[in-house]
Amino acid sequence: MKKIAVYPGTFDPVTLGHLDVIARGNLLFDGVVVAIADNTAKTALFSVAERMAFLQEATRELPQVRICRMEGLLIHFVRDIGACTILRGLRAVSDFEYEFQMAAMNRKLNAQVETVFLMASESTTYISSRLVKEIAKMGGDVAPFVPPAVLTALQAKFQPSIQVEKV
Repeated sequence: MKKIAVYPGTFDPVTLGHLDVIARGNLLFDGVVVAIADNTAKTALFSVAERMAFLQEATRELPQVRICRMEGLLIHFVRDIGACTILRGLRAVSDFEYEFQMAAMNRKLNAQVETVFLMASESTTYISSRLVKEIAKMGGDVAPFVPPAVLTALQAKFQPSIQVEKV
């Protein structure tokens, strides 16, 4: 039986930190399903379709990775696709408390599903989608933090054409 992991998130936008977890998870499991969720508590910058396209482009070299939209409870999605593991990344101690609580709840809902945490690589511990959007909105360079397609999309959203008034 293949061991499939689900890596859930909003990925708004996908960052190099997310891609690092996907690539490393790909080495540990027979397959990784990246499950894109719509978080109603957040206002997304990119549509689910855009986020799916970014992830498909960024993971095209990883044939064992599938990109899917997820609705409803994660634990139901995991069961429905026949996965055995939820894959999560941890950047800092501040991530752990929330992730620990979610893992415990998911285990209570389905004791057959394990949650595996991967510590962020040193080169990506400080990257978050929220910070990337904030930097891009203020005109900062986010090229070191996101794949090329995301960089182009962020520039299109946040860097309006500059018009100089003649004096």
